[in-house]
Amino acid sequence: MRSRTESVLIRLTKTEKSKLKSQAEIAGLKMEPFVRKLIMGVDIRPRPPDNISRLLREINAIGNNINQIARMANTCKNVSSDDIDEVLKLLGEIYIAVKR
Repeated sequence: MRSRTESVLIRLTKTEKSKLKSQAEIAGLKMEPFVRKLIMGVDIRPRPPDNISRLLREINAIGNNINQIARMANTCKNVSSDDIDEVLKLLGEIYIAVKR
């Protein structure tokens, strides 16, 4: 059974409909869910670019590498200059990935 049993017909100009459609697309939604969210007062933000999820995976992997180095340094109570160089390299990769 459908939970939405009520309907509302509104008339829009071509310009208004085009604007509504454009805003819904920016949010990554179809027009009906977009309007429902507006009515409910939801803060609608633009859909993040597709490359954001890839970037988050890369940052997570780099963060895991940094954690492994930190754990090894804490266990050995010794940090080599190679370990520090590796962390700096990984941080540089994060910076470059975020700037893209």
